Amino acid sequence: MHIGGFSGVDFVKETFVNRNIVVVGGGTGIGAGIVKNLSKQGAKLVIGGRRIEKLQEVAESESNVTPIAVDVADRQSIESFFDKAKEYLGEIHVMINCAGMNIPNRTMATMKPEDWDRVMQVNATGAYLCMYQVLEEMRARKDGLIINVSSIAGKRAITLGGVVYCASKFAMTALGTAAANEVADEGVRITNVYPGEVNTPILDNRPTPVSDEHKASILQPEDIAEMIATIVSLPPRAHVPEIVIKPTRQQWV
Repeated sequence: MHIGGFSGVDFVKETFVNRNIVVVGGGTGIGAGIVKNLSKQGAKLVIGGRRIEKLQEVAESESNVTPIAVDVADRQSIESFFDKAKEYLGEIHVMINCAGMNIPNRTMATMKPEDWDRVMQVNATGAYLCMYQVLEEMRARKDGLIINVSSIAGKRAITLGGVVYCASKFAMTALGTAAANEVADEGVRITNVYPGEVNTPILDNRPTPVSDEHKASILQPEDIAEMIATIVSLPPRAHVPEIVIKPTRQQWV
């Protein structure tokens, strides 16, 4: 793709039309918002998640979207998913990891060891395994973009997130930063995105129910999707290592 000579609008259109993108966790919440945004701009997408019916709902409403089930807590499932994605897309230019989970019992006093294992497996190990599946071809091609959608809990150990969620997101922060430094000279870019409160189904696992009024006042999935689309549209020379986005009224301390 030749960058020189394009206006800003032309460049964005050209970028998305020629992009093969995988979105893990693309069936609901932030992931679904990202898929809808990128699809409308002409990208060709494979989306993954545990619930195939949710993936199919997103795919049916958009063009150029193929749903494939994947469990990011299962290494073989991840390997199978990316094998299928590569068969369908060929080269994977962009991989966006939105898969994540939390639990209701979030303190050391209430959390069980199996809760720790489950959240770390999905949020930290799952992110590593997804990156592993695409990094080799990106390094060989000397081009590629990985975006890990984390949380401000990966920058601040906040009580609201809980012990294991914060630990898993801090692990994602280190993973993305260390890997980005490793592959920078090879033309591969890795971005950590840290959203604040977002109106997604993960709110259903809050210890205290969240009101509809509160949900309306915080970030919406389409807000994150717009920011992700901007990062994807940047030329290969431009790297965003990390970015925080939060509701205006949410404090950043």
